[in-house]
Amino acid sequence: MKKKRFTEEQIVRMLRQAQAADQTVAQICKEYGISEQTWYRWKSKYGQMDVAEVRRLRELEKENARLKRIVAERDLEIDAMKEVLKGNF
Repeated sequence: MKKKRFTEEQIVRMLRQAQAADQTVAQICKEYGISEQTWYRWKSKYGQMDVAEVRRLRELEKENARLKRIVAERDLEIDAMKEVLKGNF
C-alpha cells in the first residue's frame, strides 16, 4: 500500500485554505501535487470537519478496530470451547 503523504489535519487545513482563497480546484491540486479526484474524495470525507473532529474520528476508528479484534478472538475461544465440550478433539 502506498504511504500517505498528508495527515488528516493537513488535509483539513488545505480544504479550509482553498475555501478562503480565490482559486480553482485545478490550481489548488497543482499547488499540492494531488489529483482532482483525490481533492473531491477528501472534500466529501473531511469537507465539514475541523481538525479536532478529524482527530476524534481517527481515535474512534482505532478503538473500533481494537473492539472488532477482541470480538473475533472471543468468537474463536467460544468455538474452541464448544468443540471441547462436544468431545470432538
